[in-house]
Amino acid sequence: MADTYSIESKVVIREFDEDRDVKVVGKLERNCTEINGTTKKGFSIFTNMMSNGDPLSRIRFYPLHVMLVAEMVESKELVGVVKGCIKSVQTPSGSLFKMGCILGLRVSPIHRRKGVGLKLVTSIEEWMLTNGADYAFLATEKNNNASKNLFTNKCNYFNFTSLIIFLHPPTSFPTNHISKKDVKIDKISIDQAISFYTRILKTKELYPLDMDIILKEKLSLGTWVSYYKDEGFKLNIEDIITHKSTTSSSWIIFSLWNTCEACDNNLQVKTKLFQPLRFLHATLNHAKDKICPCLRMFDSMCNNSTFGFLFLYGLHGEGENLGGLMESIWRFTSRLGEKLKECRVVITELGFGDPLVNHVPKIDSMSCIDDMWYTKRLGNHSDDENDELVEVMKRQLGNVFVDPRDF
Repeated sequence: MADTYSIESKVVIREFDEDRDVKVVGKLERNCTEINGTTKKGFSIFTNMMSNGDPLSRIRFYPLHVMLVAEMVESKELVGVVKGCIKSVQTPSGSLFKMGCILGLRVSPIHRRKGVGLKLVTSIEEWMLTNGADYAFLATEKNNNASKNLFTNKCNYFNFTSLIIFLHPPTSFPTNHISKKDVKIDKISIDQAISFYTRILKTKELYPLDMDIILKEKLSLGTWVSYYKDEGFKLNIEDIITHKSTTSSSWIIFSLWNTCEACDNNLQVKTKLFQPLRFLHATLNHAKDKICPCLRMFDSMCNNSTFGFLFLYGLHGEGENLGGLMESIWRFTSRLGEKLKECRVVITELGFGDPLVNHVPKIDSMSCIDDMWYTKRLGNHSDDENDELVEVMKRQLGNVFVDPRDF
C-alpha cells in the first residue's frame, strides 16, 4: 500500500522554471500517462512540438499561459505538472468572456491518489481566476472514466458538449462519389480568410476572438474553398467571402494546421516512438486510448521514427451537395500529407450539431474518437452578463469552433 502524506505540508505548487526544470519535466512526462490514465502495451507516441523539446511549445501560442509544477518540499523532486492558458471567446448572442484551458495534467505514478493532481488543478484554476477567466475548460476521451471522475466528482466540472474526432491515414483517398474533374479547390489569401471567418464564425456557439492570429501562425498552411465546377455558373470567390453570392451552389471552406516538417514554413515538428507505451503528449493526449489502436492499423506509419499530423479546422459549408465536397477535402489533405515526411494521420474534429458531421466520408480507413468537453464556472459573479453565460455554458452546445491550438 502506498505511503500517505499531508499534501499541504509535503508538496508545494510553483511556476515552471525554464532554466532548471526542462530536463526534469521531460523525464516526468515520459514516465507518466495522462492523470489517472492507463498504460497500454505496444508502441507509444511522444509528441515533441518543437525540435528542441520545449515543454511550453503549445501554450506559447497564447499571450496568457503558465505551467505549474508540484515539488516535494524536502527532496525537491518534481512529482506533477499542469499547463494552462487563457483566450477570449464569443457566443452568437455577442457575449464575450475569457476561457481558461487546461491542456495537460501529469502526476508521477508513485505519487498518485494523494491529492497532488487535485492541488495542481486547484492552483491552475486560481491562476486563471486571477487573470480574469470566467470558465475553466478541458477535453478528455469519452471512455477515460478515471479522468472524468477526477474533474466531475472532485473538481465540479460538467460536460457541455460532445464532439467527434475523425482520423484518416495520409494515403490515397478512395473516390466514391465524384471525379477529381468535377471539383475545384482554390486557395484564398489570409486577408480573405480573416474576412470570411470574422463573419461566419458568429454562427458558431463558441469561437475565438483572435482568429487572425491563428490564420497568421506559421503552423497554419492556408485556407481553401472547394466547389463544383459544373453547376452552371462561374464561382466568384470574393462573393463567397463577402456573402454576396446569390447562387444556390454548394461549397466548403477549410483551413489546415500543420504539425509536420513542412518545407513551406521550415517547421520542425517531430514525435518519437517508445516501447512500450508510456506517454502521449497533450497534442493527442485526450485521444490516446483510441488513436493508438487506430494507428496500429497503419503499420507502415508506425515503422517511422517521426510522427506528425494535418488538422482540418474552420470547416464551413453551404448548399445541398456537400458530401462530394467533403470527400474532395479529405482527398486533397491526404495527398498533401503524403508529401510531408512526418505526416502519419489527417485529423479533424466536429461538434455533434455541426451540419458537416454527417457528410464526413464513411470509408473503412476512417476512424472516429468520441471527445468530451468539460467546463467549470470560476469565482462568484452576479451581474446580468455573467448570468447569461451560465445559461450558455450549461446547455449542450453542438456547433462549436475547434481551435487547432487546443488539439
